[in-house]
Amino acid sequence: QVEQVESGGGLVRAGGSLNLSCVDSGGSFSDYAMAWYRQAPETERVFVAAIDPSSDMRYYTHSVKGRFTISRDNAKNTLYLQMNSLKPEDTAVYYCGTYPSDGAWGQGTLVTVSS
Repeated sequence: QVEQVESGGGLVRAGGSLNLSCVDSGGSFSDYAMAWYRQAPETERVFVAAIDPSSDMRYYTHSVKGRFTISRDNAKNTLYLQMNSLKPEDTAVYYCGTYPSDGAWGQGTLVTVSS
């Protein structure tokens, strides 16, 4: 099982950037496809982006394509999400997890984008 700790969230104005990190402490990080998910207030958690174990394939939900970049460093057991051109609708708690999700979640990191 993968255990994750997310960080890097904060308050940013529309058009700004943030870089999220997720450190895995559960072991075998490099064996799993990983993803970022987000949950806006009073909504369900949804998929944002995914990356395969060798970083050969990346997938994005339509609303973030061209603005967000997912990457990973298997030597550091760390997953990243570079977010550029942020919009108020990107406001959410961001979580990392396996892809597909195994149902295990960390505490997430809050991203707030002001207009």
